[in-house]
Amino acid sequence: MIVRPAVSADAVAMSHVLSEILQSWQSDRPGDPGHVLAHYVEHPDSVACTVAIAADGNLKGFQSLKIARPENDYDVPAGWGVIGTYVKLCSGRSGIGKLLFTRTLDAARQAGLTKIDATIGKSNFSGRGYYSAMGFRTWRDLPTATGKCLTLVPG
Repeated sequence: MIVRPAVSADAVAMSHVLSEILQSWQSDRPGDPGHVLAHYVEHPDSVACTVAIAADGNLKGFQSLKIARPENDYDVPAGWGVIGTYVKLCSGRSGIGKLLFTRTLDAARQAGLTKIDATIGKSNFSGRGYYSAMGFRTWRDLPTATGKCLTLVPG
C-alpha cells in the first residue's frame, strides 16, 4: 500500500470512494470531483490530505485534516484540527485507516495542533469504532452525531 499526499489528479478516484460512502449513508452531501478538490485536496485550511493507493493502482481511501478557524462550519474551537476519513466500503477493517492516520498524526504534530475533532454520525458505527481505536474520546454529543477528540501530547 502506498500512502502519500493527495494531488489534484486524485480527485476523481477520491470522489468515487466518497460517493459510494455517501450513497450508503443515504446522504445528499456532495461527493463530485470538484467538491473533493475544493473541500479536501486544495482547501485553504488543509493541514494534510493523504491517500492510500493499492499495489494495483486503485485508490482505497483518503484522510483529510484541516485547522478550524474562528466561526468554522464544524463548530469546534478555533485552532483544533478537524479530521475526516473515507475508506472504500469493500476495504474496511484492512488497516488502511491506521496507515492514513499515521501520516495525518505526523502532520498534525508538525503543524502544532494540540486537539483533533472527529464528528461522526450516530449511525456510523464503524467510524465511531475506528476513531475510538485511534485514541479519540467522546467530548460532545450532538442530536445526529458524536464528537470525538484526540488530545496530542508533545513529543
